[in-house]
Amino acid sequence: FFFRPFLRRSSPGLVPMRWRTHLRRAALCGGLASGLVGFTMLRTDGVMLFAKDMGKAICDLAKQSAPTLQMYMDQNPNFDPNQRHPAGWTPLMVAAVRGDLQMVELLLTAGAKVDEEDSYVPGDWGRLRVRATEFPNVVDAQSRTAGFTALFYAVLSGNADIVRRLLEAGADPMHQDGKGRTAQDIVQYLPSSDDQTAMHRVFEEEMPKIMEAKKEREKKLRQQFPLEQRLMEKIVGQEGPIHVVASAVRRKENGWHDSDHPLVFLFLGSSGIGKTELAKQIAEYMHSGDKDAFIRVDMSEYGTQHEASKFIGSPPGYVGHEEGGQLTKKLTKRPNAVVLLDEVEKAHPDVLTVMLQVFDEGRLTDGKGTTIDCKDAIFVMTSNLGQREIADEALRMREQSLPEDRLDEEFQTRTIQPILKAALKRDEFLGRINEILYFLPFTDQQLRSLAERQLVKWADRAKERHQVTLTWNPEVMDVVTKGYNVRYGARSIQHEVDRKVISQLAAYHELDKIKPGCKVHVTANKKTDEVYLKVMEGDKEGGILPSGALASLKKKLF
Repeated sequence: FFFRPFLRRSSPGLVPMRWRTHLRRAALCGGLASGLVGFTMLRTDGVMLFAKDMGKAICDLAKQSAPTLQMYMDQNPNFDPNQRHPAGWTPLMVAAVRGDLQMVELLLTAGAKVDEEDSYVPGDWGRLRVRATEFPNVVDAQSRTAGFTALFYAVLSGNADIVRRLLEAGADPMHQDGKGRTAQDIVQYLPSSDDQTAMHRVFEEEMPKIMEAKKEREKKLRQQFPLEQRLMEKIVGQEGPIHVVASAVRRKENGWHDSDHPLVFLFLGSSGIGKTELAKQIAEYMHSGDKDAFIRVDMSEYGTQHEASKFIGSPPGYVGHEEGGQLTKKLTKRPNAVVLLDEVEKAHPDVLTVMLQVFDEGRLTDGKGTTIDCKDAIFVMTSNLGQREIADEALRMREQSLPEDRLDEEFQTRTIQPILKAALKRDEFLGRINEILYFLPFTDQQLRSLAERQLVKWADRAKERHQVTLTWNPEVMDVVTKGYNVRYGARSIQHEVDRKVISQLAAYHELDKIKPGCKVHVTANKKTDEVYLKVMEGDKEGGILPSGALASLKKKLF
């Protein structure tokens, strides 16, 4: 560990630095001494390359000249520019950090992905030595750069032309590394103020173009793949709420909405039928998976006047004033988030008064007096109010073969509205809700679809984790759906699949009866509700295990 005194590091470990010459020599000698065993060799017209795998080979080529790499590409039509070095980085990152614009251009032309993340983590001496020898001096080998993309390394190289080229190629300037930093945040670590100024100028010039191109791509994607279609792929049933939500979101995205107020929904229905999932999918669609853009608040935690103060923060002089409110802290960070207010009927009236201000004025004032503008937010309230009445009405509609996309107006006025007014006690509160949506109980066909989705999910996992092919008969879904519990909704189907099918697979796996490459076929007896596994290894059929035999299996195991 003799190299530590020869590092000059800043607190973030990213300031460009110089290594002592003898560290370079030591690393080079160590690499030559230990690296020749077990290597494969590549030759391209006089270019000879030693590497432990193809990923390292390509990264080594990226350190050479662009003509050398071009020569190799010409002789290898299956060249993949996205193969990784064993330590975690890609050839494009190597070219970017070395400031080689010609190499960057060549790799991009070959199909290099601009937003691949570095997975390098500092480790033992050997790992640090590899990093020190294969990366130039601009990065400390001990720096934690997990999550860096080629754009981050281009910034560290100080080469504004490469940064511009990567942005033009579609690099995401808002991408965050493992510490939540963007590439633009890294500019401050450049040693020269002139370099910092030039780099900031590039981002300022390119950002409007990037955002406009992003909007255009998203628009084309929405045209090709409408929001309704996306939501229906994730949610079983509930076509009525899906169409209403998609229509409202579309109006908001295209500027055909009241921009002075946030969009507000109230989702009504029993548990486990898609209310929360629909809110999550809206956030996923609007914010491309940004976790901070989905805020979930359990309103049952604010059922008393004392607890209500935690919602937006305590006023001056009260305990918790400095901490701020649980909702306001998150909205300050993402004022355009999708906010899920779960079980809204359990909140104290003071909380509803606060939310009325938000819905009416589009802003929220916390306990410190700070005003948060949240006109661009989407608020989704969920409630179990009227769930029995909604279920009965859905049954009546199905018996009469009526369309289920919208409940009868008279039913909403005479039955649901009085229930809501009695619980929420504020007519003006209900008046600020854009849409009240009704989530209906699942039909038998929808329950089968839920069961099939769970089985498909586990079939994918079996293939990925254990190299096992999982198939099943239609009768399996009939048996699984008998375990449906209206109180738990879709979750009860998930639990039934786990109990009847996955538990048996786990038991078979424990006994080494399931091996990589085998096939497992699931069958069921609808009269006894038993589920059976049939294991096939090649053309050889294995044993059959009924679900009732699981207890005896556990005795053998334990």
